Amino acid sequence: TGFSTALSQTPSISSISSEGREDLQVNWLETQIWIKPDIQKTDVDFSEILNAIQEIAKDVNIFFDELEGVNSPSKDDDSLLHHGNLTSTSDDASRLEVVGEEVPDKNKTSGLYFRDGKCRIDYILVYRKSNPQTEKREVFERNIRAEGLQMEKESSLTNSDIIFVKLHAPWEVLGKYAELMNVRMPFRRKIYYLHRRYKFMNRIEKQISRFRGWLPRKPMKLDKETLPDLEENDCYTAPFSQQRIHHFIIHNKDTFFNNATRSRIVHHILQRVKYEEGKNKIGLNRLLSNGSYEAAFPLHEGSYRSKNSIKTHGAENHRHLLYECWASWGVWYKYQPLDLVRRYFGEKIGLYFAWLGWYTGMLFPAAFIGLFVFLYGVTTLNHCQVSKEVCQATDIIMCPICDKYCPFMRLSDSCIYAKVTHLFDNGATVFFAVFMAVWATVFLEFWKRRRAVIAYDWDLIDWEEEEEEIRPQFEAKYSKKERMNPISGKPEPYQAFADKCSRLIVSASGIFFMICVVIAAVFGIVIYRVVTVSTFAAFKWALIRNNSQVATTGTAVCINFCIIMLLNVLYEKVALFLTNLEQPRTESEWENSFTLKMFLFQFVNLNSSTFYIAFFLGRFTGHPGAYLRLINRWRLEECHPSGCLIDLCMQMGIIMVLKQTWNNFMELGYPLIQNWWTRRKLRQEYGTQRKTSFPQWEKDYNLQPMNAYGLFDEYLEMSMALSF
Repeated sequence: TGFSTALSQTPSISSISSEGREDLQVNWLETQIWIKPDIQKTDVDFSEILNAIQEIAKDVNIFFDELEGVNSPSKDDDSLLHHGNLTSTSDDASRLEVVGEEVPDKNKTSGLYFRDGKCRIDYILVYRKSNPQTEKREVFERNIRAEGLQMEKESSLTNSDIIFVKLHAPWEVLGKYAELMNVRMPFRRKIYYLHRRYKFMNRIEKQISRFRGWLPRKPMKLDKETLPDLEENDCYTAPFSQQRIHHFIIHNKDTFFNNATRSRIVHHILQRVKYEEGKNKIGLNRLLSNGSYEAAFPLHEGSYRSKNSIKTHGAENHRHLLYECWASWGVWYKYQPLDLVRRYFGEKIGLYFAWLGWYTGMLFPAAFIGLFVFLYGVTTLNHCQVSKEVCQATDIIMCPICDKYCPFMRLSDSCIYAKVTHLFDNGATVFFAVFMAVWATVFLEFWKRRRAVIAYDWDLIDWEEEEEEIRPQFEAKYSKKERMNPISGKPEPYQAFADKCSRLIVSASGIFFMICVVIAAVFGIVIYRVVTVSTFAAFKWALIRNNSQVATTGTAVCINFCIIMLLNVLYEKVALFLTNLEQPRTESEWENSFTLKMFLFQFVNLNSSTFYIAFFLGRFTGHPGAYLRLINRWRLEECHPSGCLIDLCMQMGIIMVLKQTWNNFMELGYPLIQNWWTRRKLRQEYGTQRKTSFPQWEKDYNLQPMNAYGLFDEYLEMSMALSF
């Protein structure tokens, strides 16, 4: 009876339309559900009947897939484009409207969803209609739809030539790639066991808690009432698996993967989609570099400001909560809400700010000891025997420091420099050097402990090993050469040993050449110092003429700083080219190789001049009548009579101050100026009311883009400051 009912209610293949597909599948599933219990109750063999039903279902599904392929747009044409409004031509939106499910109006107007109000925007691509790279973009977007991502286009409200491509990853796509990427998701709540306590101990704890209640609250801790309860911190996590999906804690499929994870999965897909035939014609980064797309970014969760107070009305979104509890100037002295940072930006950025906060906190004792050493030098300045002898040596005549224009000088003329030297080089400096050596070791070891605690709380133990993925560039390059992985037992691309060695040799040669360029630049600075001493000694201004050696050192340091910044820009491109030439297998290998090159060059580039002043300046000058000369022409530079520490302090001080000033301006000042200028232009053209009604993708597009290397420059800057 069930079989005949299914056949009678199933229309012919030629008469099936796209609108009737859902009803037919639901009807088929309902029929199949109540057939099987009857089969189990009877003794009749219905295996042939079930096989026939399954064949019918396969034919119906095949026809539906072909029908979708005909109806779906094969080109990236204007059928998906809507001018200035949130309209959609996707079939999912029409189905939702037919079903009649109520969608909150807030979702439709927030700019974070498609027109249906349910498909959340996970990624944004931006291009111009006037861009000639149309064919590549069409193929790329066609392959994006083939991967299962949903797409909707929107023209810009400020420029009709700019098109926004909104991408949404359905649950099936998220589950598939979360399993491939080994994304860890919560699957079981943590159970905390409390030790049994006696009544006497409980009374003591109550008395202590009462006493603490009389004391003022800790000002550095955040108010717990404004922080939400983070459920993922109270759960164990495991790599996501669709076969074991019933083990994971899923209250709502739309919110099971947070926004950071959804954007990460979509970014993973976009990096592996082809846009043209060829080995290396793959990935979003290449389309951004050749100008096919202008920008690609995930959306923020709305505005970070609100008219209402967060304490009375709560946070509007996670971005607003982060701003009030973390990024606002008013909470600069409070501890960082690392759990909120991790939830919004992901684990990597959360770990960076955890390390930055730890590093900043550990600098306090070092700064205190350094200030103590400096104050000790100030208090003992009048009791320093060396500076006294230098200041009282009015009868000792010193030889000129250069061959021309440099006069004879008295040793007492270096009195001021001798006193300044004592401020930084006194008896307490030895203690400070020993303290800093111990501090560096303690800082590293205690950070390992802190990192282990964070890794346990966030369930990141062995995270890097599980996250290991083959780079799409490596996979495209060596796709024809495969071998069996001895661990996983699956075939994977393979790079021959000879090919790898040849690439490493070329890369090492490039690194050695760039280091030689740095050494040549230092040699040029040395020649400048030797030549300009006599020039400043013959200067018209008495202030510069009497302090020719200090003027030479100061100008040489400024020129050296400019050379350092120029070489950094040049070597960043060289290091990127050499790292891509090596073809690392995984993302972690690429990052390690790029980090090694950049750190090695930055260390040599930043510290080479400092090493010259500290260990070589004034060591090979000769003596009167037999001075050593450079190229038998220029006399080598000597230290000041009070020592070379003044030159060393000027070298380190000027470079550190200028470098930190420049970095802070580029990281903080320049984006603020650019964003202010953009807001000013929009306010002048469209007014304040119209500007506030812009969708979220328009607002985020006008923000300054993040560094292409992510947090690499931040880590590199902190490492260089630590090495100094």
